Amino acid sequence: MRLAIIGTVLLGVGAEAIATGTLSFTELTALVDRVAPILLFVVAMTVVTELCSEAGVFLWTARRLRYWGRGSSLLLWLLLAVFATLSTVFLSLDTTAVLLTPVVVSVTRQAGLPVLPFALATVWLANTASLLLPISNLTNLLAQHSLGGITPGGFAGLMWAPSLAAVVVPLLFIGIVFRRDLRNRYSRIPVVRIRPDQSAGTESRPAADRVLLVCSAVVLALLLPALVSGLPVWIPASGGAVALGAVFAFLRPRVLKVSLIPWSLVLFASGLFLVMEAARHLGAPELLGQLAGQGQGFMDLVRLAAAGAAGSNVLNNLPAYLLAEPLARSPVRMAALLIGVNAGPIITPWASLATLLWHDRLKRMNVLISWKGYALFGLIVAPLTVLAAVGALAATGQ
Repeated sequence: MRLAIIGTVLLGVGAEAIATGTLSFTELTALVDRVAPILLFVVAMTVVTELCSEAGVFLWTARRLRYWGRGSSLLLWLLLAVFATLSTVFLSLDTTAVLLTPVVVSVTRQAGLPVLPFALATVWLANTASLLLPISNLTNLLAQHSLGGITPGGFAGLMWAPSLAAVVVPLLFIGIVFRRDLRNRYSRIPVVRIRPDQSAGTESRPAADRVLLVCSAVVLALLLPALVSGLPVWIPASGGAVALGAVFAFLRPRVLKVSLIPWSLVLFASGLFLVMEAARHLGAPELLGQLAGQGQGFMDLVRLAAAGAAGSNVLNNLPAYLLAEPLARSPVRMAALLIGVNAGPIITPWASLATLLWHDRLKRMNVLISWKGYALFGLIVAPLTVLAAVGALAATGQ
């Protein structure tokens, strides 16, 4: 509700910018042409991932990982980290924050392990692992458009080294700080059985649940390669949402509610796009350019990435990207900006929507996280991650 209210206010401010001539009708039309397919993709993928979660895909996978962990806390943590990374890369950071967080907490509680290193890895990877593909982060989709519609393969070719560095550094930090917790052992026999259509709970309903699980897994398996095939991503995402909707309409129609659509996120993003476009026309990027520099040397890229990270932690990663986008006039500078706004916003709670969603899920499961401790860890990890990712970008000679 708060997000929807903020979005409504932003839309009001944007409407005033149009009424006063700050933003012309032509510029508004160009903005809509750019962001409408992106918002449609976000809506469709939200429906897909919510229905897959309802079918038990995430929980089934996590329970398999718990078994494959062979009683080793460290191995289970690494397996769940890989799961979080793949979820972020192929399904977006918000999916990892919203749907994977309760699964990770449930699995670690069943195993009798400390939740913190697992939960922290989930939220950090939800942010830092979102560099590899356009679909991993909303900022990436915007950057893909600015890069002339670069293919997913081309995007991954540009971002693979920074992405790897941005995953490894946070995991090394957690592995060192929580090394004692990660030495624990756990029983491979679950304490309780969890129903596949809930994040935590009771016994399963065999027939319908199995069909939903299999159908959802098949749709997801077909969807993922389609998303990186070079097609406009909203097309396969919409197809997947329609296919899963048809399956659920037959087997579990009560799940199909209007609330599946992330209305608050759509309102917020729409209002933010409108306001930031007006701010760009008022000269905000020129002011930021004094901090971000203009060159393509290592220190110039560090300056741009640092500006993006700082803006993300002060405002939010989406407005930080939109303000700095005109300063990233080449692929390598765009990559540096994405490093800052994707891997850098792990200090303040509001730096990315994924972090707020992650914290909300933890509160609902009675897991208490201190924002002070989170920020202190972030002040160490964020600069190291951004610097390592920019170094990897420069080293690969992009």
